[in-house]
Amino acid sequence: MLGKGVVGGGGGTKAPKPSFVSYVRPEEIHTNEKEVTEKEVTLHLLPGEQLLCEASTVLKYVQEDSCQHGVYGRLVCTDFKIAFLGDDESALDNDETQFKNKVIGENDITLHCVDQIYGVFDEKKKTLFGQLKKYPEKLIIHCKDLRVFHFCLRYTKEEEVKRIVSGIIHHTQAPKLLKRLFLFSYATAAQNNAAADPKNHTVMFDTLKDWCWELERTKGNMKYKAVSVNEGYKVCERLPAYFVVPTPLAEEDVQRFQGHGIPIWCWSCHNGSALLKMSALPKEQDDGILQIQKSFLDGIYKTIHRPPYEIVKTEDLSGSFLSLQEIQTAYSKFKQLFLIDNSTEFWDTDIKWFSLLESSSWLDIIRRCLKKAIEITECMEAQNMNILLLEENASDLCCLISSLVQVMMDPHCRTRIGFQSLVQKEWVMGGHCFLDRCNHLRQSDKEEVPVFLLFLDCVWQLVHQHPPAFEFTETYLTVLSDSLYIPIFSTFFFNSPHQKDTNVHQRQLSLPLTQSKSSPKRGFFREETDHLIKNLLGKRISKLINSSDDLQDNFREFYDSWHSKPTDYHGLLLPHIEGPEIRVWAQRYLRWIPEAQILGGGTVATMSKLLEMMEEVQSLQEKIDERHHSQEAPQAEPPCLLRNSARLSSLFPFALLQRHSSKPVLPTSGWKALGDEEDLAKREDEFVDLGDV
Repeated sequence: MLGKGVVGGGGGTKAPKPSFVSYVRPEEIHTNEKEVTEKEVTLHLLPGEQLLCEASTVLKYVQEDSCQHGVYGRLVCTDFKIAFLGDDESALDNDETQFKNKVIGENDITLHCVDQIYGVFDEKKKTLFGQLKKYPEKLIIHCKDLRVFHFCLRYTKEEEVKRIVSGIIHHTQAPKLLKRLFLFSYATAAQNNAAADPKNHTVMFDTLKDWCWELERTKGNMKYKAVSVNEGYKVCERLPAYFVVPTPLAEEDVQRFQGHGIPIWCWSCHNGSALLKMSALPKEQDDGILQIQKSFLDGIYKTIHRPPYEIVKTEDLSGSFLSLQEIQTAYSKFKQLFLIDNSTEFWDTDIKWFSLLESSSWLDIIRRCLKKAIEITECMEAQNMNILLLEENASDLCCLISSLVQVMMDPHCRTRIGFQSLVQKEWVMGGHCFLDRCNHLRQSDKEEVPVFLLFLDCVWQLVHQHPPAFEFTETYLTVLSDSLYIPIFSTFFFNSPHQKDTNVHQRQLSLPLTQSKSSPKRGFFREETDHLIKNLLGKRISKLINSSDDLQDNFREFYDSWHSKPTDYHGLLLPHIEGPEIRVWAQRYLRWIPEAQILGGGTVATMSKLLEMMEEVQSLQEKIDERHHSQEAPQAEPPCLLRNSARLSSLFPFALLQRHSSKPVLPTSGWKALGDEEDLAKREDEFVDLGDV
């Protein structure tokens, strides 16, 4: 059996402690090693990528309660990724891959994507870090994209175990220097191919011309001007080389406190109101300096607040709105719901899944962000107010809220190119600290906060509720979230434009986004096939999300009025924020859990089945027409183009259907709420559009 690259175990139901079952002895493994090696998959290296260490006779396997199936192969670690190479193609029957990343393979883990590493010692799971005195018989890797890998090292040579385990721990957990990131090795080796795609029209906002174009597009050039006072980063390394400020503002004011206390333009509405942001002035104890700062801010405020012509409302995001610590704590709890080691763990947590979801507060944080964006939208759209966002460095929550407001108010930002330009303008040029917030250098866990992922989750809520309003689907957002941990794109690996320009001396393609085609029928079958997620993930939880009665009175009428009218997908777009409407982003968070997927279910499977029926009807119609209009002998039938919808998953295109789990003996909350198995199979899952896949 090992000669085919697979080790199998006996079947069974739920067992308290899953254990690996092998029908071969260790000596037989080494005897057959030569035969298996001939079938191993070749290690593909990117330009500049180097192999660091490897181990043979490693078993990658998936736990299935008391039954386990493993694939024999090599485990390697490079300066870019951890990869498993084995005869998995024939073993896993993976001839119909639904999704393939062009950079990362199914069994590849970039070093930056590793979240936690665990070792199993005598069936006890322990976190691995630093130098080890004893090496585990099993390695478990939890990834930041929520994949979970299990590697059995029981039959691997002791020296190879030490080398591969120590290498993986060191290269994924130890603090790094910026220049040691693989990004620089790859950029140097691939510099001849690093130019931006000519078909990509994303506005980079790294020239004065780009900002002038954006001002003209939004009609903001009447009140605001693009400035080059920070060209060469001579005023402030935190700000971009070029940005936009109110026209009356003198350039000397920008230089006075190194860019702090300056209202920086984000976007202008059709009615002339504008969205601005400002970083706080440094905190001082000296009364004299405090008085100077106060006088300076008073003068700045007068340039943007000139009633009744210009009215400014200030939103302090560093106050009572939301803290980075809240976001970090919530996501740390939330992600544990999806890092499932085996089927037994899945069913054990199922009965308390909603209470764990509630206690994480992640969905409530999403609701609060959307609510704040609606409040700002109401002020700009209905009250014609300018909004000034305040934050300590204006690089976290300012990026999040300003981007959400623009997605809601500007249909251009809901196109693929417009969305990429928005990310470039508000996040990259806005100075969001991707390097620290993603903890790419492993220097401080306290700085790691998924602010950008929170933004993508908020955008997903809008995409899910109003799919026809967007030129891209949730798959686009899911792939974008994965790209945070792929160190070949400069977008997500620097803290500021200055840091990027200082370290990267070439213009690279920033956003790692796939080419896509929009679909004219994006909302097709939406209402008819969205029942399962509504019941499973959008279930009403009274304590999780407050009712809409807590919305402030000043925009209650605005909110209700908009939702009472037919939606104009080319205009203003507001999300529903009531309880069941804020949902779990199933495609991203559940895609690696087979038990959470429906084989042959979901919108894509339904549409595929419909296409099969249409092709069959068309074929029959052609045969009928031939009988009526031709006396010729029947021709050979064309090859069948029917799609195999039964192989599609409800979370298409991310399908992991290799683990066949057993249902629990005792019914859990999920099964009670959804009815019997036959009823469950009839329900549909998450909306996914074929247009961008």
